[in-house]
Amino acid sequence: MTTHQSSGNSFLSRRTVLLSAAAIGSSALLLSGAPGFSGATAQTLTEAIRPFRVAIAQSSVDDLRRRLAETRWPEVETVDDRSQGVQLAKLKSLVQHWGDGYDWRSAENRLNALPQFLTNIDDLDIHFIHVRSRHANALPLIMTHGWPGSVFEMLKVIGPLTDPTAHGGSADDAFHLVLPSIPGFGFSEKPSNKGWNPGRVATAWDTLMKRLGYASYVSQGGDWGAIISDAMGRQAPRGLLGIHVNRIERSTTIPPEIAKALRNGEPAPKGLSIEEHAIFDEAREFLNQGFGYAAIMGTRPQTIGYGVSDSPVGLAAWIYDKLADWVFTRGDPERALTKDEILDNISLYWFTNTGASSGRIYWENSTAKAKLSPIAIPAAVTVFPGEVYRPPKKWVQRGYSNLIYYNAVDKGGHFAAWEEPDLFTREIRAGFRTLR
Repeated sequence: MTTHQSSGNSFLSRRTVLLSAAAIGSSALLLSGAPGFSGATAQTLTEAIRPFRVAIAQSSVDDLRRRLAETRWPEVETVDDRSQGVQLAKLKSLVQHWGDGYDWRSAENRLNALPQFLTNIDDLDIHFIHVRSRHANALPLIMTHGWPGSVFEMLKVIGPLTDPTAHGGSADDAFHLVLPSIPGFGFSEKPSNKGWNPGRVATAWDTLMKRLGYASYVSQGGDWGAIISDAMGRQAPRGLLGIHVNRIERSTTIPPEIAKALRNGEPAPKGLSIEEHAIFDEAREFLNQGFGYAAIMGTRPQTIGYGVSDSPVGLAAWIYDKLADWVFTRGDPERALTKDEILDNISLYWFTNTGASSGRIYWENSTAKAKLSPIAIPAAVTVFPGEVYRPPKKWVQRGYSNLIYYNAVDKGGHFAAWEEPDLFTREIRAGFRTLR
């Protein structure tokens, strides 16, 4: 059993991971009624899956507050906008609340109110939340977060997706929901060797779903969750019915002449529509002004890791900067999320000391052999207006040859489930409706 470390303090001991054969036996009985259940027994589930509970030591909470109080701040930026990064006043306000008003135990209790588990796949312990619907014909769905997100992104949609009749939907829209933490993120184990790229995670997710007894299922994701879902779509394991993504890969969908112009710094090709020209301009701005974080983690994740592991304010700035860039309310994430919601996510990274390990997926992806062939299994896509890349349908079809659903909605950003849970829920229901 894994013992996690945070800032040199052990915050999760053997006593905090509860192993209960009775609990797993109950889970097996519930699973046995699932559509496509493969017949795993209570004994095999007990051997493979262990209940999990979060219990951060009070000493770690106290250490965080001490570090926050002793922060050495830089001088104020020399501009009156965000062009130099996170503004001092914004970050000081967030950090003051983190030290004086924020309650981690409330976040911990919300996680512990959900069925959480660990299971070992490919020599790593994987943390996941597993919420089964009370509706017998629910569709099994594995849904994956991204960076700098976590399972906290998904908590608002658990109820609507698993219990639709209590949230304005039909029983025909129900899902059994599996929310894993990517290796190196949250409470999943950190890889000690290289090789955990999105393709390997995709293979692990198929193992997880089949270990849970789901012979058929669908996959969904944004950010890295979308890249992992794409990898699952290319692998097309038996039982994967289709995928839904709310982040689209540029390299598989941008037309070659546009990609060439972006790569070489050339003007936009002639003949683009107004919409296509706007997408070209946004892509160029992102590559020139907004891609630095990925370049750093794709080449030097260990170097940035020292700062985000040692300084909670450094970690907060690193994460907050991308929240501000990618929410629909550009530059003002507190208009899309509450300070407590933002700090739930940052605190999870801090207490699990995953600032460095989570960044390595960028390095792994950059060093893995690219697999960019079109995805042939059924795919659904929702484009949110605050996303950093918003291709038209004809571009999307370049990467998804069996596009069964496409919709561009009018609100929400990169963290769609977190920012607009009701709209996100409706899109998931609609995207997978024909696969039931």
